[in-house]
Amino acid sequence: MVANQWAGISEDLRSEIGESNHKNWIAPLECLGLSEGVLRFRAPSRFVGDWVKRTYHDQIFAHVKTRSEEVARLEFIVGDATRKPSAPAVAPQKPAVTEELQGAPLDGKYNFDNFVVGKPNELAHAAARRVAEGGDVTFNPLFLYGGVGLGKTHLMHAIAWELRAKRPDLQVLYLSAEQFMYRFVQALRDREIMDFKNLFRSVDMLMVDDVQFIAGKDSSQEEFFHTFNALVDQNKQIVISADRAPGEIKDLEARISSRMQCGLVVDLHPTNYELRLGILQRKAAQFAQSYGAIKIDNGVFEFLAHRITTNVRVLEGALQRLFAFSSLIGQEVSLDMVQDCLSDILRSSERRVTVEEIQRKVAEHFNIRLSDMLGPKRTRTIARPRQIAMYLSKEMTSRSLPEIGRRFGGRDHTTILHGVRKVEEMRASDSQLNEDIELLRRLLES
Repeated sequence: MVANQWAGISEDLRSEIGESNHKNWIAPLECLGLSEGVLRFRAPSRFVGDWVKRTYHDQIFAHVKTRSEEVARLEFIVGDATRKPSAPAVAPQKPAVTEELQGAPLDGKYNFDNFVVGKPNELAHAAARRVAEGGDVTFNPLFLYGGVGLGKTHLMHAIAWELRAKRPDLQVLYLSAEQFMYRFVQALRDREIMDFKNLFRSVDMLMVDDVQFIAGKDSSQEEFFHTFNALVDQNKQIVISADRAPGEIKDLEARISSRMQCGLVVDLHPTNYELRLGILQRKAAQFAQSYGAIKIDNGVFEFLAHRITTNVRVLEGALQRLFAFSSLIGQEVSLDMVQDCLSDILRSSERRVTVEEIQRKVAEHFNIRLSDMLGPKRTRTIARPRQIAMYLSKEMTSRSLPEIGRRFGGRDHTTILHGVRKVEEMRASDSQLNEDIELLRRLLES
């Protein structure tokens, strides 16, 4: 009987979807048995059942179908295992709100011990540590923003893990903006909007990842705004992450953007060489626990830290590939192996933006015409963006100063050098200029 084979099916799914996803979504399911062509599972909550149905239904169905042709469909239920699929004479009682109080799964690798701190992320790390103490709310919300793979999600998971250990009495809800919208729409559909409101407004800490995805969704923004206000009024902590600062999120309502900026807004800057090197060394120690001692030649970490600069996840993935390859073939990790094993990653990391791309993006950001940037106008509203574009062209391309000058309307290389040095001087004292440059850099590298 297929129910008796569920343990084997579950193991097959583990190899397909990964240990973390299996632990959080498949392992909690209880296979109840097959009846009239329907294979039923009990889920620990409605949210888990709905998520599995939406995300893993086809994979589960494919596996059970190979074991039994009798299975016509799957059903995921919560609560009483004896409930029949046909409509009962009396409507079933709704699950208690406390049963629904869970969000996205937390990754055990994302804790404070595994977070490598450097100058680009030290303020974000300190703020996250402060929130994780679970004491009085000092800044609300904590808003973390930065590009892909810079540590936003890592810090949010770390906060949740720390609070789970230190303050198990607190109700901490972590989920993505997409999951918030999904549950809101589901509540509207099922006419359970009051349950939804009670759930989200009863937590001690609400953590919402990638909040930029809520922008432009009017109904979801409205509900998020009211949830936000209700929690702040109760002095409950809110932690939010996004890929850009609140004021830079297109189609985000002004009132929401304004409220988000009332707390502490922290930018996770792109990694520098020293931080990337530290991450590689920390990850190598972790991978050694799984793969055993593997010899790594001098210069390998330095080479990777120089070449893979935009995304920490890619950096970690590259190192793991090297460990796996070395373990399989029984050879030490040399620079030659790095070149062969990571040729695809190294090629993609070589992509450099063009001067023309930089000019267009800077012109869009400062709302000026591209023709004015390349032309002779010297007003401050034109000259400053032009100098920033010159600076980024020098930093992000391999073009020489004379070549950059030719692309800026035939300007002399000394003019380009003056613009670059001017921006370098201003960055030391102008925080807004720094934010503009880092945002433009992330947009150009994405």
